[in-house]
Amino acid sequence: MSALFPAGTSVRVRDDWPETRGACHIRTPHYLRGAHGVVEKHLGAFANPEDLAFARPAAVLNLYHVRFSPQAIWPDAKGDVLVVELYETWLEAA
Repeated sequence: MSALFPAGTSVRVRDDWPETRGACHIRTPHYLRGAHGVVEKHLGAFANPEDLAFARPAAVLNLYHVRFSPQAIWPDAKGDVLVVELYETWLEAA
């Protein structure tokens, strides 16, 4: 599956809250929703665990390492970078 976001692409994590619409399994941390980051690497394509958790048919989705500045998320943070694995459906071009 071709990656929509190549390494170096600025992205934003969708500010969506599917848990308010019913039972769901979410792998995207709450604190990252709406945050801006940069794609580090495309990790491949995998069955969507948010569907697999409920034994539903799961689309194959691209998975990425996305780099965030900890200070952009937590103003008092100390450290270099935060890298999180995120599925393509949670990302949009920034």
